[in-house]
Amino acid sequence: MSGRTRLTVFAALATLLTAWSLAPLVEGSGWLVQAAVLLAVQAAVGAGTRRVPLARWLTVGAQLLVSLLLLALLFAGKGESGAGGPASFLLTDFPALFRQGVRDVGEFAIPAPLTDGIRLLLLAGVLLIGLLVDALAVTLRTAAAAGLPLLALYSVAAGLSAGQGQPWLAFLLAGAGYLMLLLSEGRDRLAQWGRVFGGAPNARTPASAATGYGANGAGGTRAVAPVRTGRRIGAVALGLALVVPAVLPSLGGGLLGARNEDTASAGGGGGTISAVNPLVSLQSSLNAQDNRVVMKYRTDSPQLGEQYLRILALDEFNGVRWEASARPLTEVPQRLPNPAGLTGEVRETAVEVRTTVSAADSYAQRYLPMPYPATQVDIGGKWRFEPAGRTLVGDQLAKDRFQNVQGAQYTVRSLLLRPTAEQLQSAPPANAAVHAEYTKLPDNLPPVVAETARRVTQGARDDYTRAVKLQDFFAVSGGFRYDTKVSSGTGSQAIARFLEDKEGFCVHFAFSMAAMSRTLGIPARVAVGFTPGEKQSDGTVNVSMRDAHAWPELYFEGAGWTRFEPTPRSGITLPDYSRDEAPAPQPSAPSAMPSQSASAPVPAPSQGEACPPAQKKLGECGGAVAQQADGGSGGGGVPVGTVLGWAAAVLLVAGLPLLPLLWRRRVRGRRLGSADVLAAWRELGDCAWDVGIAPDEALSPRRAAGRIVLLGRLEGGAAEAVHRVAGAVERSLYAPPGAQSAYPGLAADVLTARAALLAGAGRWGRLRALLLPRSAARVAAAVSARAAGVSAAVARAAGRVRVPLRDRG
Repeated sequence: MSGRTRLTVFAALATLLTAWSLAPLVEGSGWLVQAAVLLAVQAAVGAGTRRVPLARWLTVGAQLLVSLLLLALLFAGKGESGAGGPASFLLTDFPALFRQGVRDVGEFAIPAPLTDGIRLLLLAGVLLIGLLVDALAVTLRTAAAAGLPLLALYSVAAGLSAGQGQPWLAFLLAGAGYLMLLLSEGRDRLAQWGRVFGGAPNARTPASAATGYGANGAGGTRAVAPVRTGRRIGAVALGLALVVPAVLPSLGGGLLGARNEDTASAGGGGGTISAVNPLVSLQSSLNAQDNRVVMKYRTDSPQLGEQYLRILALDEFNGVRWEASARPLTEVPQRLPNPAGLTGEVRETAVEVRTTVSAADSYAQRYLPMPYPATQVDIGGKWRFEPAGRTLVGDQLAKDRFQNVQGAQYTVRSLLLRPTAEQLQSAPPANAAVHAEYTKLPDNLPPVVAETARRVTQGARDDYTRAVKLQDFFAVSGGFRYDTKVSSGTGSQAIARFLEDKEGFCVHFAFSMAAMSRTLGIPARVAVGFTPGEKQSDGTVNVSMRDAHAWPELYFEGAGWTRFEPTPRSGITLPDYSRDEAPAPQPSAPSAMPSQSASAPVPAPSQGEACPPAQKKLGECGGAVAQQADGGSGGGGVPVGTVLGWAAAVLLVAGLPLLPLLWRRRVRGRRLGSADVLAAWRELGDCAWDVGIAPDEALSPRRAAGRIVLLGRLEGGAAEAVHRVAGAVERSLYAPPGAQSAYPGLAADVLTARAALLAGAGRWGRLRALLLPRSAARVAAAVSARAAGVSAAVARAAGRVRVPLRDRG
């Protein structure tokens, strides 16, 4: 096996071993076998094209094309088009599966199920890293730089897995793969690195070309430059691999972590609440046996059935999920402003009630549960107010630490609104701004949603009647069944599927009614929070995990945002203003299990409290609301762009020290590859300059060569090589036209002299010549000269422009 073939094999192996660090993120490891096969084919294509040979960029292009075709073959027919051709996959299915994978990444907690979308992300990512490693290590012959994509892959995987699985094994495999990649270069490739980093063997320690070791004076062996170089570079890379995961931001919650920075600014008067979806893994809590109390409260409300504890409103539907819009935060006012749209008789008949809440120590989230609409909040700590949704969100306390509800005791004054059916029926149209914002719908909403809404509300002449008809369609007459076992989803296709299957839990009912209301031109959003809870004998009310709920809010001028209840679940009462005159019908299929719709953040247990295995699996133990995943929301995860940004930052930081090395290699290759004697002479002068022998343009080539030999302490073949290059320069400058100045060994002589100069420079001199070459000053001089030339050209052009003078004399 040739040295380059061996390097190709070990490059693929290093990528595969590093990819093992991704194993804890998903269930099952079968994808690793697929990744191994795909990497092997990709490496074989690279090895074959290099033997042709092709240009470097054509080699990389061929590998990329074959990798795309392999993915097309593997995932053909799994996308939306259903077609099996490569063109269909690349143009239609690949983007669709990629988007599905991104949604799945945010939806599931670690370890996530291996959906087609997630599998595509994993395999495509590993193939991309493998392509970069192969291109750097084999195609571009810079094996040390190939550690950068490996480091990025390992660092991101280690940061996301947060210690799950066997991190020590993943680290050892990744480190071993990189070290084998370095050592597999063999004598031909590593010898160049050895001349850069290591010292040349002396007479007492003759090196063995076969083994890379030299004999010491005691008859033993010691590693010479090539092997020592691999060890040093490997040690540096392994050190970075240990440090980088430690400095990555903490990522928790979904597969890529919960977006726990709802981004409230720590400073006053600013900050925004980002589009964060708190619907995370609620379905598992609906089916869990553990039903801990997360809050207790006392209230003087005369209607306990209306005492919903609202957390926040999801007002933006992008076709993938409902989420809270990014809005500015303000200081919490002493008295909260009047609710939007609440005026007239509805405001005058409202009753202000007082509620004192005590949150459990196991309930940790940043949004404050409150009756809606709150008018005054008395709570300690640092909180911010979002006026449009009338929510309170915890402010930042320190780096990666935010105020939350855990163990808090607070008092809320709120309005008990009692609109009548007549008031809602006669409500004027919503103002233009509210209507425009809260009736937006995604382009991918299936037509069946609007068609069903029009069919259900046929004959209704006002928005209120339409809303009641929609509510009754879901809760009474539509034949819907409440079932917490249904696969959850919140996107456009999930709504269409729900309308067809007619079974789901409260998140399906709330999201579907809100979307259908928007198709009818009724402003709508989805509220997240808790149902009133269960009253105790001592007058307190217990709110447990299974009381978490989601419901639609529709906007009516005069009454503002108004709650409706489409979920057919026992224990939930329809609002008085939406009831028929007859007694309220019973739910069509009451469930013994209360809804904990994915809309409501699952109360996060504290670390000190026991957590059921089902919840641990879905990331519900500890953390803020964003750590509680809704089975179908797809929200709350750190965006893929954030992870890619961190990976790019790792590559940038780790790659900066290698930029001078890569620049000098490129310049050297261009100069020596041109067979130009003067270019080779400039390269020899720069090599001497890099080790501290500054150029002297006043000397003749012969005297300059003697100066390099003297100051560089060159002897034997290296000194002769310098003089041969100088002689070629003299012939080029002074020989008659047509005389031959170059000779076949010109480039080899320059490299021989360079190796000897580096060997005599000492360890730190060699590192300085590699990482901070003094000849880089030529770059600054060239840039300065170019800038001066541009400035002079601009000045000349400005001088030729004649500005007409007006009103002269």
